[in-house]
Amino acid sequence: MEHAIYRITAVRVTDAYTLEITFDDATTRTINFEHLLYGEMYSPLRNLSLFNCVSVDPEVHTITWPNGADFDPATLHDWEDYDDEITRRAREWKVNAR
Repeated sequence: MEHAIYRITAVRVTDAYTLEITFDDATTRTINFEHLLYGEMYSPLRNLSLFNCVSVDPEVHTITWPNGADFDPATLHDWEDYDDEITRRAREWKVNAR
């Protein structure tokens, strides 16, 4: 099964927990991540100072944070196809963290 490979070329914080992400095919997505920031890897990003340290990794061409959190560029590119499933998983991470 083939799937497209997307590379993130730019990221910009536009609001609390919200990023504007630009891809190599000129697609731009604006995504609010607040409802996903649970679990061991993502809950530290609830600290806006850390969340706002997002950058584009020049080797793997995705967004990443200093704590090692990242997201697959293909998932971010086709966000509307994955948002519901990732949100469901984040709710599980939130419940399991209690």
